[in-house]
Amino acid sequence: METDDVLTLLQDVAAAVVQPRFRALADGEVMEKNPGDLVTVADRESEVEITRALRAAYPDALMVGEEAVSADRAALDAAASADHWFAIDPVDGTRNFVHGSEDYAVMVAEMRAHEVVRSWIWQPEHKRAYVAERGAGAWCGDRRLEATPRSESEPRGRTSKRARVGTTVGTLPPLELTWLSCGIDYPKLAESDCDYLLYNSALPWDHAAGTLLVSEASGTTRYDDGTPYDPTSTRGPLLVAGSDGVCGTVLAALDEASAE
Repeated sequence: METDDVLTLLQDVAAAVVQPRFRALADGEVMEKNPGDLVTVADRESEVEITRALRAAYPDALMVGEEAVSADRAALDAAASADHWFAIDPVDGTRNFVHGSEDYAVMVAEMRAHEVVRSWIWQPEHKRAYVAERGAGAWCGDRRLEATPRSESEPRGRTSKRARVGTTVGTLPPLELTWLSCGIDYPKLAESDCDYLLYNSALPWDHAAGTLLVSEASGTTRYDDGTPYDPTSTRGPLLVAGSDGVCGTVLAALDEASAE
């Protein structure tokens, strides 16, 4: 499938099965996979439709969907040795979606072995599409993105862990809360609405798409030991920075904090 065709797929599936449920979920259409971990009929139906279309186009590729892995993690384990695979997040920010917040997204990332090569983030309520191809840039519609951090010496950071909000990394400014959806967070960083993001872990359907977007917008994603992001790994902490300079500043601050 051409890059534009995959984006159209996400938009069509969102319009058909996700948006009709937005602020209209019926009793019994919201469940818990684990305590506090929500899933809806929209998540499940969206993943089925996206997976079916991608599998038809790429019959030899591995499909790693969030909801499928929730039922059986075999596909996630298989990603480590897959030559060609896709990570699918049918509704990223499900809690936001359930509570009527427009900050949710539908995401897909394409990998060749351990490298993200294409990614798509569709924000249905905001009507914004973020697309990246390795070596071809990061785009919002026809506008090319270039992250420009406010400060590389005192960068503004956000965390998805509520308990860390208001705390500091070394002497850096206090952390703020993310938008609680990677499909919103990563584009916000690529648009320079913050300078870095900190996550505790990194499941591929949450992070693969955004890491390529940020990379193609002149940012970087690394673990706390400085090694580059690997979509087959779920470990953390994960640092996403708007520039190499910001990355170096935050990694130094994390080292300082861990040494105390």
